[in-house]
Parts: sequence; structure tokens; C-alpha cells
Amino acid sequence: MIDEARRQAALEAMNILDTPADERVDRVTRLAQQMFGVPMVSVSLIDRDRQFRKSEIGLGGREAPRKDSFCDYTVRHDAALVVEDASAVELFADNPFVTGDPKLRFYAAQPLRAPGGEPVGTLCILDTAPRSFGEADQALLRDLASWVQLELARDQELGHAALVQHALRPAELPRVPGYTIAAASQAAGRLAGDMYDLVLRDGVLRFTLADAMGKGIGPAMAAVFTRASLATAPGRSVVEAIDEADVLLECLQGDASLFVTAVHADIDTASGAVELVDAGHGLTFVLRADGTFEQLRSTGLPLGMGAAIAEERVATRTVLAPGDMLICCSDGLLDILDEQDPFGQVAETLKVLDPDGAVAEAVRLARLAPAPDDVTVFVIRRDR
Repeated sequence: MIDEARRQAALEAMNILDTPADERVDRVTRLAQQMFGVPMVSVSLIDRDRQFRKSEIGLGGREAPRKDSFCDYTVRHDAALVVEDASAVELFADNPFVTGDPKLRFYAAQPLRAPGGEPVGTLCILDTAPRSFGEADQALLRDLASWVQLELARDQELGHAALVQHALRPAELPRVPGYTIAAASQAAGRLAGDMYDLVLRDGVLRFTLADAMGKGIGPAMAAVFTRASLATAPGRSVVEAIDEADVLLECLQGDASLFVTAVHADIDTASGAVELVDAGHGLTFVLRADGTFEQLRSTGLPLGMGAAIAEERVATRTVLAPGDMLICCSDGLLDILDEQDPFGQVAETLKVLDPDGAVAEAVRLARLAPAPDDVTVFVIRRDR
């Protein structure tokens, strides 16, 4: 059994209890629901006498009693828990969460740990109907839980090397007739872990943004590796390039958990046609000339996690008309935008300032805050 006093102290030291919802954690819960097809998902932190849900889908509230909860059992035993049919398991059959609301039948969870290794919560998926849960499912849930852990601990100082930071930035931005392109990156500390790239070849603008999950030299090198992998063999489609980077990153990391969210896309500069593949990133938008937003949502797992399932990646397509702007950013931008209306703030900034001015404003805000995470953003506007 765990040392409860030490566990509670570790949880409180993370300073995440009773904090607002976080889009970076929310997108993992959305992805878990999408991957497993369950009605309920939760990132639950086990406080002294309650569960605080940092993120949840389908549970209807951000708090619940700790007593009798399946998540409390998972944390106290510090091990993954899979219950395929709670009503058929003696230990859980009389549990109030089974006999009463929400009449739980299926539960699967992975412990979430503090930086010191203490179990502080769970990533869990739930259903009111029994279901089977095989080894591949457990591996995927374990990977998603690792991603949540990295997000919850993101405020620790990055330990990247200066040479790595320099390598993550393109020497200069391409000049494309009929388009305005602006991009910049601001490190949270002395060094950065985001990377972006924009290259023009034969009338096609290929752009990449990747964000290595976690802290330290390992994630930094994963970002460098991702850029190198995606930049080679430019004749590949964006889907082929992402798939190959995914396989290579899986081989590179061994037993380590090195995940990279990424966007890799082509813009046909003559027609404005966009072909985009998203690896767990979910932060690419089109701001139309009429002021409406279109989000090109995440549909795939991050690089380094995709080999856990046999699902084929599928590109998303749209078209930039004259006056439209494509915006892609790292999740650090979320920390410096208006929490109540981030889209409105972006739209107003781009209305008042051109893409160069808007990107410069993002960098200014990141330096002013200072932002707790790296901020990378680029804007591509089709002028005609």
C-alpha cells in the first residue's frame, strides 16, 4: 500500500487542485473517448476526501466523493485496474457507483504519478455496459496516461541544449507570391522545445509544427529527430511522411515515453488547396475572410504512440480562398490568450494587425507573461 501522507504532499506540491480546465488535458480526454468509444472519461486527482476531475466527459461534474470510488482503489494499489463487468466481480458488485448512479459496469484506469513517482490520480474510461479490454487497449490507455502526466508536470524548467534550440528554427521564411507568411517561436525559459518549418517546392508550401511532450533533453532530441525525419524525401505525401516519422520515433525511444504532437501539411499555392495530417496536435485553424473560424481537429495519435493501434491516418482537406488565413500554434499560446474568448482575441488581433504584427504580438505577450510553456505560432494568409 502507498504512503498516503507522502502521496498527498506530492499532489499538493503540483498545484493543480481546483485549477480551471486545461485544453491540453481536455484534448487527451477527447482522444481517449474517440479511441475507445466510451461515454465517460476522466482525469481524476485523488484529494483527501474527494476526487477532483481536472478533465471529464460524461460524468456531469468536476468533483465526486473519494470513498468507494474505483479511482481511489486504483491509486491506493498504485496499479492499472480493468473491470470488464463490475456487477460480476464480488469486490465491486455492491459498490454504490455500481448499484446507483451512474450504474457503472466497465472501468479501466491507469495511475497518474507526480514527478517523484507518487500516485496522485488516474486517467480512466467508463461505461454503463460491460465490455472487453485487451492488451492492445491497455497499452494505448497507458500511453495516453503518460501523455496526461507530461501535461500535468509541464511547468518544470526545460533542460534542452542551446544547439538543439538553434536547430529547431528555419533559417528564413519562404517568399510566396500572393501569400503573406509570418512565424516565430518564444522559449519559456532559456531554451525551446517546439519546432516549425516552412519550405516551398514546385509551387507547394509544406509546413510543419511539432511539440515534444515533456521536459529534458530526451523530448528535445525527439523534436529534432522529428524535424529531420519530416524534412527528408520531400516527394512523399504528408501522410507517408508522418507515418514514417511515427515508426522511426517508436524505434528510437525504446522503453522511454517520447511523444511528439505534430501537424504536417501542404498548401498548393496556385489553388489554395490544403492537405493536412494531424498527429494529436489539434491546434490548426482557418480564419475565413468573413470572420468565421474553422478548426482542423485532431484525429490521430501523437508520434511515438501511433504504433499502438492499426488505424490508418487520413489527411484533412480544405481550401484557402483569397483573404483566408491559416493559423497553427503550439499549446503554449493557450497560456497567454484570453481564457474567456481566445478565438475572439486572435480574430481581433489579426483584424488590427497584419500576420507579421500578430505574430510579433504573440511573442510580446509570451515575454510579458512570461509564458509557462514555449510559444510557437505561424500565420499564412492568401492575399489573392
